[in-house]
Amino acid sequence: MVAFKEEFPYLRADSGQLFEFSRAWLHAQITQAADRAGYPSWWLTEHVTESITFYLRLRNDEAVVAISQLNQTVRYVLKVIGYKEIVPHFRPAPPPLSISLFEIAEAAGGGYELAFFDLLEKRVAALAATGATSLHFFGLQPAIKHLRGAKTWTRACDALRGEVACFIRERLASGSALAELVCSIR
Repeated sequence: MVAFKEEFPYLRADSGQLFEFSRAWLHAQITQAADRAGYPSWWLTEHVTESITFYLRLRNDEAVVAISQLNQTVRYVLKVIGYKEIVPHFRPAPPPLSISLFEIAEAAGGGYELAFFDLLEKRVAALAATGATSLHFFGLQPAIKHLRGAKTWTRACDALRGEVACFIRERLASGSALAELVCSIR
């Protein structure tokens, strides 16, 4: 894996899962820590986020940075600027994961719904092991049309869309570690 100049290195979770760096994700994690520490709408969130983002941009010689290393950097910055009371509250979750339902449908092949559900179940199980707290499933409509072999949307497509949404909800609900998971399906 290569991180090109002017791009950010990938982030690696303890599970080994790689994530793309997201400035919005880091901003949200710092905001949550400040809120928990009693600083709602903390005025320095934007500055700390920008500093860490700049720091990561400078590290483009490294393709991967451990999330734990990024955590230490953020905690160090918070201490240096005099807000050490926020440090214990900074417990970032891994960045959100995006999953293409269309890619899974393509891998299953047109008309092979059972293969699609099998691949989807394996993907959801693998995601449960990452510790992610936010999942975004996208490409639902193209996936359904591909599986149905339909050029236009039909009632059968509506039925399959409902089945896929229910399947994802059931699989995620069965995981005990996913109690605070945010999930969207588009």
